Amino acid sequence: MGDSDGRKTRNICILAHVDHGKTTLADHLIVAAGGGLLHPKLAGKLRFMDYLDEEQRRAITMKSSSIALHFKDYSINLIDSPGHMDFCSEVSTAARLSDGALVLVDAVEGVHIQTHAVLRQLWIEKLTPCLVLNKIDRLICELKLSPMEAYTRLLRIVHEVNAIMSAYKSEKYLSDVDSMLAGPSGEVSDDYLELVEDDEEDTFQPQKGNVAFACALDGWGFGISEFAEFYASKLGASSAALQKALWGPRYFNPKTKMIVGKKGVEGVSKARPMFVQFVLEPLWQVYQSALEPDGNKGLLEKVIKSFNLNVPPRELQNKDPKAVLQAVMSRWLPLSDAILSMVVKCLPDPICAQSFRISRLLPKREVSNSVVDSSIFAEAELVRKSVEVCDSHHEAPCVAFVSKMFAFPIKMLPQKGPNGEILSNIHVETGDGDSDECFLAFARVFSGVLYSGKKIFVLSALHDPLKGDSMEKHVQEAELHSLYLMMGQGLRPVVSAKAGNIVAIRGLGQHILKSATLSSTRNCWPFSSMAFQVSPTLRVAIEPSDPADMSVLMRGLRLLNHADPFVEVTVSSRGEHVLAAAGEVHLERCIKDLKERFAKVSLQVSPPLVSYKETIEGDSSNPLDNLKPLSKSADYVEKTTPNGRCIVRVWVMKLPTALTKLLDESANILGDLTSGKLNQAHRMCLP
Repeated sequence: MGDSDGRKTRNICILAHVDHGKTTLADHLIVAAGGGLLHPKLAGKLRFMDYLDEEQRRAITMKSSSIALHFKDYSINLIDSPGHMDFCSEVSTAARLSDGALVLVDAVEGVHIQTHAVLRQLWIEKLTPCLVLNKIDRLICELKLSPMEAYTRLLRIVHEVNAIMSAYKSEKYLSDVDSMLAGPSGEVSDDYLELVEDDEEDTFQPQKGNVAFACALDGWGFGISEFAEFYASKLGASSAALQKALWGPRYFNPKTKMIVGKKGVEGVSKARPMFVQFVLEPLWQVYQSALEPDGNKGLLEKVIKSFNLNVPPRELQNKDPKAVLQAVMSRWLPLSDAILSMVVKCLPDPICAQSFRISRLLPKREVSNSVVDSSIFAEAELVRKSVEVCDSHHEAPCVAFVSKMFAFPIKMLPQKGPNGEILSNIHVETGDGDSDECFLAFARVFSGVLYSGKKIFVLSALHDPLKGDSMEKHVQEAELHSLYLMMGQGLRPVVSAKAGNIVAIRGLGQHILKSATLSSTRNCWPFSSMAFQVSPTLRVAIEPSDPADMSVLMRGLRLLNHADPFVEVTVSSRGEHVLAAAGEVHLERCIKDLKERFAKVSLQVSPPLVSYKETIEGDSSNPLDNLKPLSKSADYVEKTTPNGRCIVRVWVMKLPTALTKLLDESANILGDLTSGKLNQAHRMCLP
C-alpha cells in the first residue's frame, strides 16, 4: 500500500435512495475485484458489506464501510453507504473520504428524496459523479414496457438528475458571480471561467461514458461504449462516432447507411432512435426468448456464439429460466467490467481530485492581523499546498482526516502484523479495561505517509495555529499503533499508507470523539467540518432497569457516543440521560447497541420526545423592498468562516424614517433592555 501509484488509485462511494441496489452492486464488484472474498453465486444474495445482524435483518445498510478492490492495475477503495435518511451522517463520512461517487437510481422508481440529498452531498464535497440506472429488468418484466417506452423513461430520469445538478450549479454560479462582480472592475478569475464552462453542459451524458445501465441482481450492465465497439465494424462507422450517436435523437437510415437526425428519417417507417434499435431491442429480445414460454430459445445460443461466451452446459440446462438468463447476461455484459471501467475512465485519481477539492477541504484563510507569526502562517500554507498536490513523498508534511470512529471487536483484530509477525500490543484504547470493543479511526491520508508508530498531532475543528498557546486544548499528541486496509468486515494490516489511500487506524480511541484532522505539525489548519443533511430530532430519556447499573449505562453511553458519528448524548436539567437520534430506525439501532454491545444491561426507555421547530410564513412581498441602498453600486462586504460552511455578507442600507423615529423615541427602553434591567423596562412600558 505504501508503494501504490497515486494515479492508479480511485476512492469512490456508492450513493442512492434506500433499496435502489447499492449493496447488491457492491457484491458484484467484490466478486470480480475482491481477491476471492465472495463466491460469484452469492453475489446479490449475501450483501457482503452489510455484515451487522441488524442490517441483514432489516435488509438495509446502516453504516458506511470500505473495501479495497484491485481492477487491472488499479487500486479502488470502495465505500458503501446507507440510503435511509436516518443514517445520512454515514453518507457524509463516506463522501468526505471519496473523490468520486456512483449514484444509483432505480429505473422504475426514479428520483426520490434521498437521491436529491446525496446529489447535494456530493456537490458540497466536490465529488465527481457517475450515474448508474439500475433495475433495467423491471422495465421488461414488471412494467412490460416496449423498448421505446423504456427509452423515454430512461431519458426522463437522466434529464431529471441533470436538472438537479444544474440547480446546484446555478445556485453556486449566481452566488459567485455576485461576489466577482462586486470586486474590482475588469477582474476575471479562473474560478469565474470554470463556472462558465461548467454551466454549459450536463453533468451526466451517456455518450461521454459517465452513465451506465444495469441490473445488479442479474449481474449485467453496460455503457454506450460497449455497444459502440460491437457495432462499429458491422455498420462501417468508427466507435467514437457511434458512441455519440447511441444516445439522443440520432437515427440510422437503412437506405443511405448514414447516421442522421430526425428529419433524415421522415420517410422511413418504424424509425426509432439508435439507442432503442441497437441497444434496447436486442436486450428485450434476449429477455423474452429466455423468460416467455413461446420465446425463441435459439436466440440465446446465437448470442452465446456471436460473443464467444463461455457458459457451462449445466447452467444452460437449468430448469429455472431466470437462472439461464442470468448465466447468459452476466457473461455477455458483465456488470463489474462496465462499472469498474467507467470508474477508472471517468472518476479522478487523488492527485487530480485534491487539486479542485482543496477549496472545500481546506478553505484558504485570510489573515488581516499583522501581529501573527509569518513563519507559522507560511508553514500552514505549505501544508495546505501539500494537500492540494497530494504530495506522497516521505519528506512531505503528513496530513489525514478522520471522518468517524467505529467500534470493532477486539477478538476480530488481526493477530499478525503485515510481515507475519505476532502482535503483542493489542489492547483497548477506550480506557474501559473490561470492554471487548476497541475504536478504530476511519481515515484518509491527504498528504505524506502514515506508518505504525508514527507520532502525530490530533487537531480539533477549533484549532487555529496562529493563536499559539491558547489553542493547546484543541491539540493532542498521539502515536499510531496499527494501520489496516479495510476489507468490509475484515482488516488487513499494512506497514504504511501514502497520500490518497483510505485506512483504519488503531491508537486514536482516547484522542478523537467523532472526527478530527491528523497532522505531523501543529501549524496546520484543521479540515472544514462535514455537512450533515439533518440534525438529531428524536430524543428519549434512558435509565437502567436496576439503579445499581447506572455507572455501567453511563459508560455504555460514552461508548455509543464515540461509535456513532451522529448520535448526541446529554444530561437534562432533571438529571436524565437523554439520547438523541436522527429518526426512529436510527434510535432503535442505538438502543439495541446499548443493550447488546456497549452497556449490556436492561434499560428503561421513555416515549420519544420529538423536537418541534418554528418558522415564519407570510406573503411573498420582500420586506427589504422599502429599504433603499445607500449607494447605487449595491456593494457589500463578504467573509467566509474558517470552516468554509458559512458566508456572511453585510450590506449597508438606509432605514425607513418611521423606524428611525421609533428607535430614537425608545432609546431609554432599549438601553435598559440591553443592560439587563428588564423589570425596570417592564414598569416603564405599563400604562
